[in-house]
Amino acid sequence: MELSNHDEIITAIHDLAEVHVSFRSKEDGGAILTRRCAPMDFAPRARANDKTPCYHFWDFESDSPRNHVLSLPASQILSVRVLNSTFDPSAFVTWTPNWFVTRSTWGSYN
Repeated sequence: MELSNHDEIITAIHDLAEVHVSFRSKEDGGAILTRRCAPMDFAPRARANDKTPCYHFWDFESDSPRNHVLSLPASQILSVRVLNSTFDPSAFVTWTPNWFVTRSTWGSYN
């Protein structure tokens, strides 16, 4: 399942545009959270048995000390709003990426 503004989110990946993501947090008992993020991909979770595609974001405001990747199925997301600010992938990509969404604007992180 894709969000109604799926194409806008994919464009944000290519444009390096930050987004605000509002979602129901399972970890917080269904509370609605809004985070400033970098959109990274639309793909199945790598380590999950369920291969339903999810939207993957780098959460700049995460309260987790370890993992700042926010992977959400469309059913959990309330809205994604593209911001006028941009991000630099070098600020958080520390792994060798294997993206599902092809890109040419992320330099060595494509």
